[in-house]
Amino acid sequence: MGLSNHTDWYQLELNLGSLSKKCIEQIFYDYGAVSITYSDAGIEPIYEPLPGKTPYWVSSLITGLFPINTDFDSLKNDLIIALDIKKLPKNSLKKLIGREWEREWMKDFKPMCFGENLWVYPEEYDVPNKQKIIVRLDPGLAFGTGTHSTTKLCLEWLDSLDLKGKNILDYGCGSGILGISALKLGANRVTAIDIDPQAIEATSKNALKNNVEKNIFIYEKIIDFSEKYDIIVANILAEPLIMLAPLLTKMLKTNGFIGISGILSSQVKLIENAYKPFINIDFSTHHDEWSLICGSKK
Repeated sequence: MGLSNHTDWYQLELNLGSLSKKCIEQIFYDYGAVSITYSDAGIEPIYEPLPGKTPYWVSSLITGLFPINTDFDSLKNDLIIALDIKKLPKNSLKKLIGREWEREWMKDFKPMCFGENLWVYPEEYDVPNKQKIIVRLDPGLAFGTGTHSTTKLCLEWLDSLDLKGKNILDYGCGSGILGISALKLGANRVTAIDIDPQAIEATSKNALKNNVEKNIFIYEKIIDFSEKYDIIVANILAEPLIMLAPLLTKMLKTNGFIGISGILSSQVKLIENAYKPFINIDFSTHHDEWSLICGSKK
């Protein structure tokens, strides 16, 4: 949708509570909403979802972006009728004047440092120190911007390794942040796998933004089961990690390293038991309630 960066818009934000999301979305679209987003109305985190799933907070906000001439009195009245309520829950209407609307919701996304060398910068930020290793990434369709604990743990682990000339498998690539970061840190080649088409699209776009598209190969499934990798990183969920243990470790070279995340700290022993028959478990590290398990193949 070709929208001018200098167009004025109205942003309507509404507390969802137990109201019908689909009903509200439909009325928003009927009144010309050009974007609809959800956010947390409290302090409840949502963690990495399964591909294709769209989880919501128990206490959610729905935000619609509307043309400047929208009749909000009629819109609110239609919501009350359709939802069969006496009055709308807490809501707010804000005018966005001459702003780039698609970046308004990303205003709190700041540069982040992982380990000693690696930084993730939103596209709009200038880099004061040209010596930094920079990944340019904005929040988007797929998970993985560095704000989630599992992504943070994986990025710090990658930063701690010598990746120069290494061949890497990023299983469950999401936004592509791990594979792209590995290339920026000196890796030779990355194979990125994700079953979610949105992740494939996001990884492709982010690779182009970071000028690493020639060294990252993106697929919806493993193409060559005989290929061996120096380093494997898998940031997904506990159940598929357990199922994939024989396959992922078989694809790891002798003296190679594997980092496994997307798991709760309470699941560490379960995952370690699944991988111990195939690799040495070197250590695990934690952030909040999430963990990264690191192993090696001798």
